[in-house]
Amino acid sequence: MSMDHDDLRPLPMRGLQVFEAAARLGNFTRAGDELGITQSAVSRQIGELEGRLGLRLFERSGPLITLTRGGEILCERAMRAISELRTGLAACRAAEGKSNIVTLSMLPSVAALWFAPRLEEFGKAHTCIDLRISASRHLVSFTAEGIDLAIRYGIGSWPGLAAEFLASETVQPMCTPEYAARHSIDRPSDLLRATLIHPDTEEGWVDWFAVEGVETGAIPSGPKFSDDTAALNAVLGHQAAFLGRSVLTDRDLAAGRLIAPFGTTLEASYSYWLVYPPEVEANESCDSVRNWILEAFRAVSPIS
Repeated sequence: MSMDHDDLRPLPMRGLQVFEAAARLGNFTRAGDELGITQSAVSRQIGELEGRLGLRLFERSGPLITLTRGGEILCERAMRAISELRTGLAACRAAEGKSNIVTLSMLPSVAALWFAPRLEEFGKAHTCIDLRISASRHLVSFTAEGIDLAIRYGIGSWPGLAAEFLASETVQPMCTPEYAARHSIDRPSDLLRATLIHPDTEEGWVDWFAVEGVETGAIPSGPKFSDDTAALNAVLGHQAAFLGRSVLTDRDLAAGRLIAPFGTTLEASYSYWLVYPPEVEANESCDSVRNWILEAFRAVSPIS
């Protein structure tokens, strides 16, 4: 049996990884979000892979993409190969005595405000686990970035991944006791005289004032932070009030560093989820981290 010399060239692994993500998600932009690269970079990688293979993998119609017959065949094998590689890497780590390493991905705000205060608690419960925290805003690629588990904020739908519900949350006005006293915040309408940090979420000040029946006219302008940690630091510095998220502020409220002057809350549109590839084999260390995360979130927001 003869073999074409071209078949002996190294496989374009990065291109295959990008192709697998685009095929699985059905969209170049979502594939880029998962891999932490731009949509144009995904398109370029796919184009280079198609040129390398000498065949079209997708039919394109504007933003819509569909696999060709050849793309379907390659997709099936690429998914299988990537899954096998991940399983093999886990086996290698176990053989080298490194199966206790668990890499957990989460948003920087969740890492700083939810996990960091619980670091000692986790360490005491799991002295043998070498936990690595990957804090990033992009949707990580589990295979490419060596991620075992991820805490994500959304509606619970990530194609190709298993998602376990962790907790819902509410948002409500919060500030420090000093700020409330200085600005005489006694009634909901008093907040209209305060500096308001505007949230980077679906729920905003207009929604909250509407529930309270406050005629707002024009809500005062204020800064908008893309990261909850920065917003919280400004509030704890007695600079403003914000719509605090219950899961990220529970310890500051309990300690009295923050107060919620009014009882009215808004249900957040998104929830917290534990996400991981469904094909990953059971691992004692990963299972221990998973169980600890589930229990820790239940303590903040009990699951009914």
